[in-house]
Amino acid sequence: MKGTRGLRALLLLAMAIPSLAIAHSGWAEQVETWAEPPWAARLEARLALLEAGFDGELGVHVRDLETGARHGWRDAEPWYLASLVKVPVAIELMSRVEAGELRLEERLTLARGDYVDGAGPTNWSAPGSALRLRQLLESMLIVSDNTASDMLIRRVGLDAVNDRVRRLAPSGGVGPITTLVDVRRHAYSHLHPAAFDMSGMDFIELRKHQGERARLAWFRRRLDLNSQELLSPSIDEAFRRYYATDLNSGRLDAYAELLAALAQGRALGPDATAELLAVMSRTTSGARRLKAGFGGEVRFAHKTGTQHRLACDAGIATRGAGAEARRLVIVACVRGELDLGRNEQMLAAVGRAVREAGAFEG
Repeated sequence: MKGTRGLRALLLLAMAIPSLAIAHSGWAEQVETWAEPPWAARLEARLALLEAGFDGELGVHVRDLETGARHGWRDAEPWYLASLVKVPVAIELMSRVEAGELRLEERLTLARGDYVDGAGPTNWSAPGSALRLRQLLESMLIVSDNTASDMLIRRVGLDAVNDRVRRLAPSGGVGPITTLVDVRRHAYSHLHPAAFDMSGMDFIELRKHQGERARLAWFRRRLDLNSQELLSPSIDEAFRRYYATDLNSGRLDAYAELLAALAQGRALGPDATAELLAVMSRTTSGARRLKAGFGGEVRFAHKTGTQHRLACDAGIATRGAGAEARRLVIVACVRGELDLGRNEQMLAAVGRAVREAGAFEG
């Protein structure tokens, strides 16, 4: 597949850079189709070169909100979305606030069963703490707090979140979404189905062990299993099998539909839209991802996602102001590479490729 992509990219690069004289007889009509919008050929060529030098795969979707022009790279393939699924949770919450059914100053009581491993301040709070919905929303989006996410899902209802996704991305390319603790249960169930009996606190304890061998040994001790009872030979393989399901997964072009609905005021009213995008603009978990490649002139309201051998970044990027503003929905993921630092470097390179290809110029 990489070879086919590479040939296609060379042909596109030949058209994008006149000094290159590469024969492409018989492909011209097809290339012309790909060349819409005008920056598509340049972006395609850059993404091909990036993927060729990467020990994994890239997935990218770019959509101009003013013109509707769009271009994608592996964007019609299924991708595990990780914490990108927290954006529809936030939209469902804000829709309830907008309707007067909930208030952001309402408080939820943190129960011992709410804790999930991951980043964020909610896990520092003691059981019984009364946490405001606003606090949970900001923690979920800004630092990708999993415990905050599951508390909000408990409040608004998982069925409501998935129904919201179906309405905002009617192509049917996203979901179903689960709770964050069930992400762990489903993934580790590919080692043994008894993983469904594990609590969030169990997964917090598991994460304290460094390296796959230590975690696998703890998992076996926790469930009193011998090695012959495991369904997969490794945690790496268990996650590979989990990613092959449709849980918390979707096409990147379909996820972009959801973000476009948010950006264009079709998901929420103007006040709730502005408030939610303001929170997403404060995201701190992706400073080394797409944003690092955009440059200082671009403002980015976004959400990141990180999981085993996978990293994503997606949001609404704005360059300029007023009538001169150019807004793009950009969804990007990388998969296959184990090293998170390398994955973040690739996402930064994707951001730079989008900018250098001229997508912000129209």
